[in-house]
Amino acid sequence: MNPIKQFETEVRENIRKLRADSDLQASSRMWLRSVAPCQYAYNFRWMGRPIIQLPQDMVAMQEIIWEVKPDLVIECGIAHGGALVYYASILELMGHGSVLGIDIDIRAHNREAIEQHPMFKRIEMIEGSSIAPEIISKVHDIAKGKKVVVVLDSNHTHDHVMGELEAYAPLVGKGSYCVVMDTTVEDMPEGSFPDRPWDKGNNPKTAVWEYLKKDDRFEIDRDIESKLLITVCADGYLKCVKD
Repeated sequence: MNPIKQFETEVRENIRKLRADSDLQASSRMWLRSVAPCQYAYNFRWMGRPIIQLPQDMVAMQEIIWEVKPDLVIECGIAHGGALVYYASILELMGHGSVLGIDIDIRAHNREAIEQHPMFKRIEMIEGSSIAPEIISKVHDIAKGKKVVVVLDSNHTHDHVMGELEAYAPLVGKGSYCVVMDTTVEDMPEGSFPDRPWDKGNNPKTAVWEYLKKDDRFEIDRDIESKLLITVCADGYLKCVKD
């Protein structure tokens, strides 16, 4: 067998074993629950900007971007801009594509830092609610005719994420992804987010479950979450399988 194909076959078998190991999957969820109160995801930066994501998920996003080679990565939710910078840097290495960030409140100090960053040349930002009709219309105009990857990471309530899925998932073509962050809210003990409007039963994962009932263009890519083990996107890596 060709050595490259042999290696790929071995990796697929590794992932299959990981997916089948219910004890290991459970241990990974318990680990994530244990570190969540310590805000583990806040510990990492990309090219100087706080990224507020798990390193494992960012490796998966790099693989998706390389595979899809999008013209545009749309991210709902900007915060400190680390993820925008990350996606822009991958696109810069590839020599193609741009990033569009949407946030209801782009704080002045974050906007300044992002605009001064070397990767800003591939970044555009829009301030406003990601589910406001005028914002949706503007994003659709920017995305028209482009190959798009969508990342949803703003307000994590069920209704808001449903609104984002309905607004932006249609922009994703066959073979590309809509990635829904922080679906693991559903896997945390009830009351884990006392200062937030989302909780168990009202979160991105419940929105994904509802959305998939009415849109058969997407399937959950189980291989990604299985190989990562540690991820905030369980059930959230949605691959478009139909035009």
